[in-house]
Amino acid sequence: MTGPRRRKLSWRMVFTLSLVWVMLWADLSPANVLVGILIGVGVTLALPLPSIEFRGRIHPIAAGRLLGRFLFDLVHASFQVAALALNPSRVPRGGVIRVHLRNESDLYLTLTALLTTLVPGSLVVEAHRQTGVLYLHVLDVEALGGIEKVRADTLEVERRVMAALASDDELAAARLHRRRRAAQGTEPGP
Repeated sequence: MTGPRRRKLSWRMVFTLSLVWVMLWADLSPANVLVGILIGVGVTLALPLPSIEFRGRIHPIAAGRLLGRFLFDLVHASFQVAALALNPSRVPRGGVIRVHLRNESDLYLTLTALLTTLVPGSLVVEAHRQTGVLYLHVLDVEALGGIEKVRADTLEVERRVMAALASDDELAAARLHRRRRAAQGTEPGP
Protein backbone atom coordinates (compact mmCIF):
# COMPACT_ATOMS: atom_id res chain seq x y z
CA MET A 1 0.00 0.00 0.00
CA THR A 2 1.62 3.27 -1.09
CA GLY A 3 -0.42 5.74 0.93
CA PRO A 4 -3.46 6.11 3.14
CA ARG A 5 -6.66 4.62 1.80
CA ARG A 6 -9.06 7.15 0.40
CA ARG A 7 -12.48 6.99 1.99
CA LYS A 8 -15.51 7.16 -0.23
CA LEU A 9 -18.33 9.44 0.83
CA SER A 10 -21.81 7.94 0.56
CA TRP A 11 -24.24 10.80 -0.04
CA ARG A 12 -27.21 8.52 0.54
CA MET A 13 -25.86 7.73 4.02
CA VAL A 14 -25.14 11.42 4.68
CA PHE A 15 -28.71 12.29 3.67
CA THR A 16 -30.14 9.54 5.91
CA LEU A 17 -28.06 10.59 8.91
CA SER A 18 -28.98 14.24 8.33
CA LEU A 19 -32.64 13.34 8.18
CA VAL A 20 -32.37 11.39 11.43
CA TRP A 21 -30.59 14.36 13.05
CA VAL A 22 -33.33 16.79 12.01
CA MET A 23 -36.06 14.37 13.15
CA LEU A 24 -34.39 13.89 16.54
CA TRP A 25 -34.25 17.63 17.12
CA ALA A 26 -37.69 18.23 15.53
CA ASP A 27 -36.40 21.48 14.06
CA LEU A 28 -36.23 22.10 10.31
CA SER A 29 -34.13 25.25 10.56
CA PRO A 30 -31.29 25.80 8.04
CA ALA A 31 -28.71 25.70 10.85
CA ASN A 32 -30.01 22.36 12.12
CA VAL A 33 -30.00 20.88 8.60
CA LEU A 34 -26.43 22.12 8.07
CA VAL A 35 -25.29 20.60 11.37
CA GLY A 36 -27.00 17.34 10.38
CA ILE A 37 -25.14 17.30 7.06
CA LEU A 38 -21.82 17.99 8.80
CA ILE A 39 -22.45 15.23 11.32
CA GLY A 40 -23.47 12.88 8.49
CA VAL A 41 -20.25 13.61 6.58
CA GLY A 42 -18.16 13.22 9.74
CA VAL A 43 -19.75 9.92 10.74
CA THR A 44 -19.56 8.55 7.20
CA LEU A 45 -15.86 9.38 6.88
CA ALA A 46 -14.84 8.43 10.43
CA LEU A 47 -16.86 5.21 10.70
CA PRO A 48 -17.27 3.74 7.21
CA LEU A 49 -19.51 0.71 6.88
CA PRO A 50 -18.37 -2.24 4.80
CA SER A 51 -20.24 -2.64 1.55
CA ILE A 52 -22.57 -5.59 1.19
CA GLU A 53 -22.54 -7.31 -2.15
CA PHE A 54 -25.97 -7.85 -3.67
CA ARG A 55 -26.02 -9.85 -6.90
CA GLY A 56 -29.69 -10.74 -6.93
CA ARG A 57 -32.83 -8.80 -7.62
CA ILE A 58 -36.15 -8.41 -5.86
CA HIS A 59 -38.71 -11.00 -6.92
CA PRO A 60 -42.07 -9.34 -6.07
CA ILE A 61 -44.20 -12.48 -5.69
CA ALA A 62 -41.64 -14.23 -3.47
CA ALA A 63 -41.13 -11.00 -1.49
CA GLY A 64 -44.89 -10.81 -0.93
CA ARG A 65 -44.90 -14.41 0.29
CA LEU A 66 -41.97 -13.63 2.59
CA LEU A 67 -43.78 -10.62 4.07
CA GLY A 68 -47.11 -12.45 4.36
CA ARG A 69 -45.57 -15.44 6.12
CA PHE A 70 -43.59 -13.15 8.42
CA LEU A 71 -46.77 -11.33 9.45
CA PHE A 72 -48.55 -14.65 10.02
CA ASP A 73 -45.65 -15.95 12.15
CA LEU A 74 -45.58 -12.66 14.07
CA VAL A 75 -49.26 -12.83 15.02
CA HIS A 76 -49.23 -16.59 15.70
CA ALA A 77 -46.14 -16.39 17.94
CA SER A 78 -47.58 -13.39 19.80
CA PHE A 79 -50.62 -15.46 20.77
CA GLN A 80 -48.38 -18.38 21.79
CA VAL A 81 -46.25 -16.18 24.03
CA ALA A 82 -49.34 -14.51 25.52
CA ALA A 83 -50.89 -17.92 26.26
CA LEU A 84 -47.66 -19.02 27.90
CA ALA A 85 -47.56 -15.85 30.03
CA LEU A 86 -51.18 -16.32 31.13
CA ASN A 87 -50.68 -19.96 32.15
CA PRO A 88 -48.55 -19.90 35.32
CA SER A 89 -48.74 -23.68 35.76
CA ARG A 90 -46.80 -24.35 32.56
CA VAL A 91 -43.06 -23.83 32.79
CA PRO A 92 -41.46 -23.32 29.37
CA ARG A 93 -38.36 -25.31 28.45
CA GLY A 94 -36.14 -22.84 26.64
CA GLY A 95 -32.90 -23.52 24.89
CA VAL A 96 -30.20 -22.24 22.59
CA ILE A 97 -30.20 -23.93 19.21
CA ARG A 98 -27.43 -23.87 16.60
CA VAL A 99 -28.59 -23.44 13.00
CA HIS A 100 -26.12 -23.67 10.10
CA LEU A 101 -27.45 -21.62 7.18
CA ARG A 102 -27.00 -22.69 3.56
CA ASN A 103 -25.70 -19.42 2.11
CA GLU A 104 -22.54 -17.37 2.54
CA SER A 105 -23.98 -13.89 2.07
CA ASP A 106 -23.92 -11.39 4.93
CA LEU A 107 -27.11 -9.86 3.57
CA TYR A 108 -29.14 -13.08 3.69
CA LEU A 109 -27.68 -14.06 7.08
CA THR A 110 -28.62 -10.65 8.48
CA LEU A 111 -32.16 -10.70 7.06
CA THR A 112 -32.73 -14.27 8.28
CA ALA A 113 -31.50 -13.32 11.76
CA LEU A 114 -33.62 -10.17 11.78
CA LEU A 115 -36.84 -11.89 10.72
CA THR A 116 -36.24 -14.71 13.21
CA THR A 117 -35.56 -12.30 16.07
CA LEU A 118 -38.61 -10.14 15.36
CA VAL A 119 -40.94 -13.10 15.92
CA PRO A 120 -41.80 -13.30 19.65
CA GLY A 121 -40.37 -16.28 21.49
CA SER A 122 -37.09 -16.46 19.58
CA LEU A 123 -33.96 -14.37 19.62
CA VAL A 124 -30.68 -14.64 17.74
CA VAL A 125 -28.04 -14.43 20.45
CA GLU A 126 -25.03 -14.89 18.19
CA ALA A 127 -24.27 -14.97 14.48
CA HIS A 128 -21.01 -16.13 12.92
CA ARG A 129 -20.34 -14.54 9.53
CA GLN A 130 -17.52 -16.85 8.45
CA THR A 131 -19.38 -20.08 9.22
CA GLY A 132 -22.94 -18.91 8.53
CA VAL A 133 -24.17 -20.15 11.90
CA LEU A 134 -26.95 -18.60 13.97
CA TYR A 135 -27.49 -19.38 17.64
CA LEU A 136 -31.15 -18.93 18.55
CA HIS A 137 -32.58 -18.67 22.03
CA VAL A 138 -36.07 -20.15 21.96
CA LEU A 139 -38.51 -19.46 24.78
CA ASP A 140 -40.31 -22.82 24.62
CA VAL A 141 -38.71 -25.54 22.49
CA GLU A 142 -41.54 -28.03 23.05
CA ALA A 143 -44.27 -25.62 21.94
CA LEU A 144 -42.37 -25.01 18.69
CA GLY A 145 -42.11 -28.73 17.91
CA GLY A 146 -38.62 -29.52 19.16
CA ILE A 147 -35.07 -28.67 18.20
CA GLU A 148 -35.19 -30.08 14.66
CA LYS A 149 -38.45 -28.24 13.91
CA VAL A 150 -36.90 -24.93 15.05
CA ARG A 151 -33.90 -25.59 12.79
CA ALA A 152 -36.17 -26.46 9.86
CA ASP A 153 -38.30 -23.35 10.44
CA THR A 154 -35.20 -21.12 10.51
CA LEU A 155 -33.90 -22.68 7.30
CA GLU A 156 -37.33 -22.07 5.78
CA VAL A 157 -37.06 -18.38 6.69
CA GLU A 158 -33.67 -18.33 4.97
CA ARG A 159 -35.17 -20.06 1.90
CA ARG A 160 -37.95 -17.46 1.69
CA VAL A 161 -35.44 -14.60 2.04
CA MET A 162 -33.30 -16.06 -0.72
CA ALA A 163 -36.32 -16.76 -2.94
CA ALA A 164 -37.29 -13.10 -2.59
CA LEU A 165 -33.85 -11.62 -3.22
CA ALA A 166 -31.23 -14.07 -4.49
CA SER A 167 -30.01 -14.67 -8.00
CA ASP A 168 -30.37 -18.10 -9.58
CA ASP A 169 -26.63 -18.70 -9.08
CA GLU A 170 -26.90 -17.93 -5.36
CA LEU A 171 -29.87 -20.26 -5.05
CA ALA A 172 -27.98 -23.04 -6.82
CA ALA A 173 -24.95 -22.53 -4.55
CA ALA A 174 -27.24 -22.91 -1.54
CA ARG A 175 -28.83 -25.99 -3.16
CA LEU A 176 -32.15 -24.24 -3.46
CA HIS A 177 -34.09 -23.80 -6.68
CA ARG A 178 -36.69 -21.34 -7.80
CA ARG A 179 -39.81 -23.06 -9.09
CA ARG A 180 -40.70 -21.86 -12.54
CA ARG A 181 -44.10 -21.95 -14.12
CA ALA A 182 -43.72 -24.55 -16.83
CA ALA A 183 -45.51 -23.14 -19.85
CA GLN A 184 -45.23 -19.45 -19.01
CA GLY A 185 -42.29 -17.11 -18.92
CA THR A 186 -43.73 -15.33 -15.86
CA GLU A 187 -42.27 -14.33 -12.54
CA PRO A 188 -40.65 -17.34 -10.83
CA GLY A 189 -41.97 -18.37 -7.45
CA PRO A 190 -40.03 -19.52 -4.42
